[in-house]
Amino acid sequence: MSNYLVLDPAKYGLNKRLKIYKNSDEHLIIEKVIKSRIIQKDAQKIIDIAKQLSLHIPQAKITLRCRNNICSKSVKLLADSNIDLEFTN
Repeated sequence: MSNYLVLDPAKYGLNKRLKIYKNSDEHLIIEKVIKSRIIQKDAQKIIDIAKQLSLHIPQAKITLRCRNNICSKSVKLLADSNIDLEFTN
């Protein structure tokens, strides 16, 4: 994570507990590492966050960094919204 710039979510009108990283001018990473499974309701919130970020950085490619405990419907919903997934341990 040393090559990443930590962004202040409040600057984008988002919850300040959210972790957002930037590793280039056009790539943002939303980190959501939780113990419970990410379900469709969570995926919709992530899409809303991505839309909010896109208002400020329109050309940004957005990736969700999470554990692999995500339901298949959420994976499809995020993919349909052009949000990539990156899994951590």
